[in-house]
Amino acid sequence: MIFAQNQNMSKEIIYTSSAPEPIGPYAQAVMTGNMLFVSGQIAINPATGTFSGNSVEDETRQVMSNLLAVLSTAGMNYEHVVKCTIFLTDMNDFPVVNKIYGEGFSIMPPARETVEVRRLPKDARVEISCIAVK
Repeated sequence: MIFAQNQNMSKEIIYTSSAPEPIGPYAQAVMTGNMLFVSGQIAINPATGTFSGNSVEDETRQVMSNLLAVLSTAGMNYEHVVKCTIFLTDMNDFPVVNKIYGEGFSIMPPARETVEVRRLPKDARVEISCIAVK
């Protein structure tokens, strides 16, 4: 569902209850023209609003599901994604995250960088944001 539209510029706030509520003053995604900018997703289960994941595998699967929910609301899917950023709190988790991530982006994978950070919201181990184009 499109939550709001700014009439002075082509900017739509994308919102879906199928992805977690933002935990701060930001949108799940913003559409401008044919480009969608999806905010970083962590492993929050949208049905419960609670952090989901006993392992980095569980977290990554929930993150990918959250990304897809936002993309779908904008009429897109993983194939529309042109750029991702992955944030990890431990680069040793890279092989596991990369494998699960690759399941979603097996066809024409987007450009990407992976960065190790000290800490993420809710003490998540993985966060992924993306840019997609229709």
